[in-house]
Amino acid sequence: MIVALIDSGLGLLPTAAWLRKLRPDVDLLLQLDPDGAPWGPKPERWTVDRVVSAARTSVESGAEVIVLPCNTASVTALEHVRADVGPGVPVIGTVPAIKPAAAACRSVAVWATAATTASKYQADLIAEFGGDAKVVGVACHGLADAIDRGDLVAARDSITRAAEQTPDDVEGVVLGCTHYPLVIDAIVAALPVGVRLFDSAQAVAAQTIRRMDALGRPTTGNGVVRVLNSGRPGALPASAAAFESGRILGAVPE
Repeated sequence: MIVALIDSGLGLLPTAAWLRKLRPDVDLLLQLDPDGAPWGPKPERWTVDRVVSAARTSVESGAEVIVLPCNTASVTALEHVRADVGPGVPVIGTVPAIKPAAAACRSVAVWATAATTASKYQADLIAEFGGDAKVVGVACHGLADAIDRGDLVAARDSITRAAEQTPDDVEGVVLGCTHYPLVIDAIVAALPVGVRLFDSAQAVAAQTIRRMDALGRPTTGNGVVRVLNSGRPGALPASAAAFESGRILGAVPE
């Protein structure tokens, strides 16, 4: 069985690495879009077309399960992808872990890109899942871009600025962009001791396995990792090797 993961950049790495850890036999197809990245600032229709096209390529390449480990792709294109590939191909989206964070903490900050922080999508999620917790958005300017470049110095600078904007009474931080778990150690170091972090990569990987097993098909593969860059066969960018998840998936530095 082949599981395809689709994102514009390195945000797919944490979920893909969890899949590799939990089911090392499963073949993975990693679809990045260097020609179109980043997706966040793009018009919605453009993003939908881009993600649906990648999903079609995944199915044509033999994928039986599709994962969108990207908040932008999930909110704009998830239902379009499901309609396009049909009910026989499970499509798993990603939602920031606001609900479990709000259930466990009285005060929560959602770290996300500037576009997501300002979006109606995030405001609706906070309204729906924030419960009685105080939930605020914190824009992490430049962090996802720095991660895509493998620029750990710039990433730490962005994390420092985000931490300075985070209220002192925050008990939990939601990593509202799928890139951010790649620098989770730097985020922990920038926050006060005891602040809990919440991200969705492991939960999305576990849900993917449940949906995969529910198909009732043979799942044993060879643990192959294939990469398509804007539809072209290739490899993970060298920047992916800056992160453990990238190295788990075979990224090598230049």
